[in-house]
Amino acid sequence: MLRETVLYERLAGERARCHVCQWRCVIAPGAWGHCRTRVNRDGVLQSVIYGVVSSAAADPVEKKPVFHYRPGSQVFSLGSLGCNFRCSFCQNWQIAYADGSSGEPQDAYLSAERAVKMALEQGCTGMAWTYNEPSIWLEYTLDCARLAKQAGLYTVYVTNGYASEEALDLIGPYLDVYRVDCKSYSPGFYRDLIGVEGPEGVRRVAERARRRWSMHVEVVTNLVPGHNDEPEELRRLARWIRDALGPETPWHITRFFPHARLSHLPATPLSTLTMAQQLAKSEGLAFVYLGNVPPGEGENTYCPTGGELVVARSGYRTRLVAVRPDGKCVAHGTDLNLRL
Repeated sequence: MLRETVLYERLAGERARCHVCQWRCVIAPGAWGHCRTRVNRDGVLQSVIYGVVSSAAADPVEKKPVFHYRPGSQVFSLGSLGCNFRCSFCQNWQIAYADGSSGEPQDAYLSAERAVKMALEQGCTGMAWTYNEPSIWLEYTLDCARLAKQAGLYTVYVTNGYASEEALDLIGPYLDVYRVDCKSYSPGFYRDLIGVEGPEGVRRVAERARRRWSMHVEVVTNLVPGHNDEPEELRRLARWIRDALGPETPWHITRFFPHARLSHLPATPLSTLTMAQQLAKSEGLAFVYLGNVPPGEGENTYCPTGGELVVARSGYRTRLVAVRPDGKCVAHGTDLNLRL
């Protein structure tokens, strides 16, 4: 379903400049933006994926992964088509590499009203926009988020972080959780494996989500062997999380498996993940988790003060072991940055 873009400006010659993400594409009449989901029709910039749903499921919130916001709850998860990144290692490349330029997909339309109703019918207490990049779905996610909040649902963006500040500010009043990929501290990684200039804008918008909008922020970094797994780079990223987002910010360090254009690489060694986790903790991060690994202690939460197990996780099963109703540790009263 076509929908006029909420953030763009009209330029001379019927061109349009999109302000939904940090590409800020200038689009000629009849042309498409970088995400291939927005087309300029006679000077009017339109999204062709409004309400187009490629995936819908009731998931544990831990699957996003989000560990410190409503642990154990179910979140109604929606995805569409397209992305403003072209990550060489994308795990959802079938939908992320898809686009609307070959025609306007209409067969999977789901209204915002129906989406919220489905979330409630399936016993979910939250809604998440995930699987592909939600910021390019801004018009639809904004409508859904407004209705979700009215219905008492919490809301989650699972994002690559490349939304513009204006886009974040539009949805900010209706968004509770900002689960952001910080793929590397290095501009070279973003240039070579993603095709964007660098990560500075990703970090800037994540800080804005945390500080201006008081969103709950969790960070994910997928360690790609030989590309973003050097100790010094990981140390710099850990320090940024600590200083800019807060030492209590959960950091999920996940194992790479061969995907898309990096299918020739090996999976991340478990020893590399363990090294990264220990390094992050040495830099003062309280909650560092390992993802895409066999069930074990890499996903449990321990009290930063005494080391006691406070939240146990196995797969997507979560058990609060020693947590007070206010989200603090039973033994020490330590703030665990848990929103129950």
